[in-house]
Amino acid sequence: MAKLKGLVSVVSQLRVERTSLLNQLRHVDAALSVLGKLDNGRSYTKPRRRTLSVAARKKIAAAQRARWAKVRQMKKAA
Repeated sequence: MAKLKGLVSVVSQLRVERTSLLNQLRHVDAALSVLGKLDNGRSYTKPRRRTLSVAARKKIAAAQRARWAKVRQMKKAA
């Protein structure tokens, strides 16, 4: 029974620590928000993804069509 009381104590301490960490995280989020607005009103944005040229997209699409044609051909042969 003593082990169970010790476990309850540990769980209680972990909950207190979790509450403290959540509070600290809120402060960090608030600071990031303020700092983000100092940068000419822009907040953090995701890095831009690379764009493919039309020719590259067509090449990829043709390769994918060829792969599917090969799969269909293998199904017919089986």
